[in-house]
Amino acid sequence: MKAAIIGYGKMGHAIEQILRERGHEVVAIVDEARNADGESCYAKVSDVDVSAIGVDVAFEFSTPGAALENIKMCIEAGVPVVCGTTAWTAHLPEVEALCKERGGAFFYSSNYSIGVNVVFEINRQLARMMNRFPEYDVTIEETHHTEKKDAPSGTAITMAEDIVAALERKTSWVGGTTTEPGELEVVSVRRSVAPGTHTVTYESPVDSITLTHNIKNRSGLAMGAVMAGEFLTSSVEAGEGGMFTMKDLLNL
Repeated sequence: MKAAIIGYGKMGHAIEQILRERGHEVVAIVDEARNADGESCYAKVSDVDVSAIGVDVAFEFSTPGAALENIKMCIEAGVPVVCGTTAWTAHLPEVEALCKERGGAFFYSSNYSIGVNVVFEINRQLARMMNRFPEYDVTIEETHHTEKKDAPSGTAITMAEDIVAALERKTSWVGGTTTEPGELEVVSVRRSVAPGTHTVTYESPVDSITLTHNIKNRSGLAMGAVMAGEFLTSSVEAGEGGMFTMKDLLNL
């Protein structure tokens, strides 16, 4: 498949490497910072006619402030989008509506690690089980590198929202600590060297239960994103559009 990469940071570089290793072609890179260095790329999506150069799928891993406009321009151009940018998803209904209007295809996940998405499913099942045991309080802690732009992470927010949906004693989540019993606290830690750790802890007076995922490097994230791109292009070729997630890819 022919791919465009929007956002050429660490994840963009990792996705490019996996794409080439799997025999795909990168036909466009969009990144304002890289363009400022004088290297060959486009500064913004509007600078390149993605449909004219035959882009089969765009990988959107830019910044929260740019993601929505990038996604909309690709969908309006008839190009399917795989997005991993977080902290913009209040606008997801707008993207879904645009997909329906234009017959587009969009794949979103807050985390493309296969392992994390298995943990998402376990987290949902565990929360449903723990709903029966009110003596357990639950908290989330996530640790990432200091360059991460959002806090809490999109992965932690996904975990928190799934717990709130299943656990009747939690009505909302908050970033940081809280003493309100109905609030689920999500604590963010930033360290100089920390690819990513997410831990859900259920604590009672007599014991504790922890669910933890540690990512070792970005290659697993990039592999999942590329697999999502392959899945999305196959779905489009089969005449299937709309919104997709890792649940669809992994058949969870």
